[in-house]
Amino acid sequence: MADDGVIVDSDLDFSRAVAGTAAPREVLDSLCRIDVLYCGFDGRRHKGQLVVHRDLAAELQELFALMEQLRFPIAGAAPIVCFGWSDEASMAADNSSAFNYRLIAGTVRLSRHALGRAVDINPRENPAIYPDGRITPAGAVWQPLEAGTFTEDHPVVRAFREKGWRWGGDFTHIRDYHHFEKAET
Repeated sequence: MADDGVIVDSDLDFSRAVAGTAAPREVLDSLCRIDVLYCGFDGRRHKGQLVVHRDLAAELQELFALMEQLRFPIAGAAPIVCFGWSDEASMAADNSSAFNYRLIAGTVRLSRHALGRAVDINPRENPAIYPDGRITPAGAVWQPLEAGTFTEDHPVVRAFREKGWRWGGDFTHIRDYHHFEKAET
């Protein structure tokens, strides 16, 4: 815990936050590590970190500041390196994250996460629900009235949209409630 009462959930420098990734140098050169403050499910103030595309850093800090102001609880925020670069392990831990050099699940296309242009928030409260009924992470349940959950009219979802982000809850092939992404402009 920090001296100012903030609980530090992640405190990595950039090189440690990307250690071991398979990302090429040009991708790494476009990224930065940001600190984000948020209200945890324990009601206390936390500091976590995200690795993101540098063009999106200020927006994401603003969006996390909004979530903190709204007291929207976040379970945790640590770079995926803390989970051995496993998206599944990160989601199972209810970790909010951004950069992960990986493919879109079930495809041969790079995810927007691979470029630091996507963020997942509270995956256990906001799971991905597939057309065949599968839900990831395993055991997660989407209960729209519960704390930490996004809905179409949630002020955080509206704020992301206003800044040009797409919300995974609007996807037609999958409902990816924890996912926000932004294309290059």
